[in-house]
Amino acid sequence: MQLQTSAFAYAPAPESRAIVDIAPSYGLFIDGEFTEAADGKVFKTVSPSTEEVLSEVAQAGTEDVDRAVRAARKAFEKWSALPGSERAKYLFRIARIIQERSRELAVLETLDNGKPIKETRDADLPLVAAHFFYYAGWADKLEHAGFGATPRPLGVAGQVIPWNFPLLMLAWKIAPALATGNTVVLKPAETTPLSALFFADICRQAGLPRGVVNILPGYGDTGAALVAHPDVNKVAFTGSTAVGKEIAKTVAGTRKKLTLELGGKGANIVFDDAPIDQAVEGIVNGIFFNQGQVCCAGSRLLVQESIEDELLDSLKRRLSTLRLGDPLDKNTDIGAINSAEQLTRITSLVEQGEAEGAERWSPACELPSSGYWFAPTLFTKVTQAHTVARDEIFGPVLSVLTFRTPDEAVAKANNTPYGLSAGIWTEKGSRILAVAGKLRAGVVWSNTFNKFDPTSPFGGYKESGFGREGGRHGLEAYLDVR
Repeated sequence: MQLQTSAFAYAPAPESRAIVDIAPSYGLFIDGEFTEAADGKVFKTVSPSTEEVLSEVAQAGTEDVDRAVRAARKAFEKWSALPGSERAKYLFRIARIIQERSRELAVLETLDNGKPIKETRDADLPLVAAHFFYYAGWADKLEHAGFGATPRPLGVAGQVIPWNFPLLMLAWKIAPALATGNTVVLKPAETTPLSALFFADICRQAGLPRGVVNILPGYGDTGAALVAHPDVNKVAFTGSTAVGKEIAKTVAGTRKKLTLELGGKGANIVFDDAPIDQAVEGIVNGIFFNQGQVCCAGSRLLVQESIEDELLDSLKRRLSTLRLGDPLDKNTDIGAINSAEQLTRITSLVEQGEAEGAERWSPACELPSSGYWFAPTLFTKVTQAHTVARDEIFGPVLSVLTFRTPDEAVAKANNTPYGLSAGIWTEKGSRILAVAGKLRAGVVWSNTFNKFDPTSPFGGYKESGFGREGGRHGLEAYLDVR
């Protein structure tokens, strides 16, 4: 449904759901086979846009975690002993299968996650394949990566991923782990387990040796058991800062290697010489891509005071052209919020923003009657003391603040416990370099936002976590480089 009428006629263009065959139930993937949970527990995964039950999934418990880690440990001996060129063949094969099945996987991800099909089709799946292709290329070149002459794998990697980019986060974790000779036990988020289970089938299709990759759907207690397991050598987590802090406490005092990619409150800084139309597109992409459910989202807009009115007028016009509705429609810009729990959090924080005096604006928008939906929202008259300027909302909500000088922009951008991302919009290259060097953010985009490449490292500072994923830097987390 379009947020505002247009001079152009709109006709739905739904992607075919028939392209993907979702089974009524799925088991855990341990040692190359799908199996029931030891205690028989299951849970349901639903489509956020319709609240329809998609499938029933086995719920891993402590005994299942132990089984999976033992399988991964057993497989590690042979997998790590393979020449890098042989491991690379498996990763190349996985990458090609992902490309061949990309339409199926894109539809699946949209059904289980709620994000628009054009995002899963045009952003998520190409990047998933690219990560496996990229790290396949590193598998036989590790001694030239700058981590010593004979870098060695760590062993078993325990990986816990979030629900906002289920298949892409899986690729970020699994591809470098396998390339460096480690084996994997991965726990997908409880609201989006299906693409990880389909990936398990891809592993079998690629002929990956049994036990090299194990998939354990479950809730937080499953992830906690995996992190705490004494035979896990490496823990990788992407998710909330609160959970990340608990994981850090669990791992402290052990010899486990740890990387954390946590929350963010990214600043998108627009200077008075910026190309307004280009900046508006970047702002929209920065906060409304994936309904703002992105850890590096540009959720704080810092606009130079002299162009605030002009930019906000243009931004509101642009938001009024976005289409919200069926995520499988190729015209949809704004999909569903991932879960009822997340929708409740977004709603609560937005109401708090209004109560604190910030001015809320949304384009005219009729929300679907079923599913979890939230209209794209702007807050103006925001100060740094407002909750909507401080807390990560993880939804389609943008807080607008102003500044007068570059130093003030930097001070406001850095006035956050997070440090994951930032954007700078200006025609002056010298200003980009000067401001970027002062920002405490792991990724700084210049005249763009949310651009990713497997060759480029990604990670944060402060409460946004530590360690890097992607690029050559992403290899180090999975290697013993002493």
